[in-house]
Amino acid sequence: MGTTFKDYYKVLGVERNATEKEIKAAYRKLARKYHPDLHTGSAKQEAEEKFKEINEAHEVLSDPEKRSKYDRLGANWRHGQEWQPPPDMDGFHFYTWGDSEGFDPSGFSDFFETLFGRRGPSGFSGDFRQTRTVRGQDMESELELSLEEAYGGGEKALQLATRNICPVCQGSGQSGNSVCYSCAGIGTKNATKTLEVKIPPGIPDGSRIRLKGQGGEGLYGGERGDLYLKIKVRPHPNFSLRGSDLETQVSLRPEQAVLGAKVSVPTLDGEVLVSVPPMSHSGQKLRLRNKGWPQKGGSRGDQYVKITIDIPASLSQEEKNLYEKLAGIRKGV
Repeated sequence: MGTTFKDYYKVLGVERNATEKEIKAAYRKLARKYHPDLHTGSAKQEAEEKFKEINEAHEVLSDPEKRSKYDRLGANWRHGQEWQPPPDMDGFHFYTWGDSEGFDPSGFSDFFETLFGRRGPSGFSGDFRQTRTVRGQDMESELELSLEEAYGGGEKALQLATRNICPVCQGSGQSGNSVCYSCAGIGTKNATKTLEVKIPPGIPDGSRIRLKGQGGEGLYGGERGDLYLKIKVRPHPNFSLRGSDLETQVSLRPEQAVLGAKVSVPTLDGEVLVSVPPMSHSGQKLRLRNKGWPQKGGSRGDQYVKITIDIPASLSQEEKNLYEKLAGIRKGV
């Protein structure tokens, strides 16, 4: 019985005359899309199969020697068609196999192994010398910080869910035709770990922190990917961040707005006394230089204090009389 012919160009979605750069770009795009770490449930198993197929296609097309050998089969075979190795094809050597007990296929198809050989319990057979390592997927997550945490920096504990792949069976749970002895058939193990993330002072909203080697698990001994934490600064009850400038507001009584006053205003460095000029109006803004968000080079933005005018919650009779007197004066003007 023949094996199923695989059109590796179709798998990667590239033309047969695709350049090495085009093949690499197509592989990376598909590998990110179908990496098993990005899927759950029934979709995860489908993604694992697709990921193996993509990796196999890349294994052949990214290697000039393997690609040349594969191309010599010609373009007449259709993807999924039953295929038998020709009995004599200009010295083209094919590999056939008997009993496969104890054999670890490492995820490659019968079609691949017929062309390039395969790995047995004590090493590789045929002309296929090694399994290409696959770097783990880069991951991205969101890290929420309060305005004060983002401003001051420091360390923050982060809980991460991880999936550890058994290095013997590469997560399959099988070794040859039997259960993997190392993981007892489990293949992968879910766990959590705590990371201490260093937050640089004055980190901007929307920026990213890279945690090297904390991303998806690599395959076939490949290194782990990286984890990128996208910073989200939570809204603050007293401050609004506008680029590198801060904005807050202060409430004045009518006489303070008319006569001027010294009032306490919150900043990220603590309370400061601000002089409000006479005849200030609601909506007017006061500027506090270098009290805003830290910038590159050591400088800082500014803080703007927006004035609002409010009447007291209650008035004494004397205060009420004064307001009535003031109203009379203004009426006669």
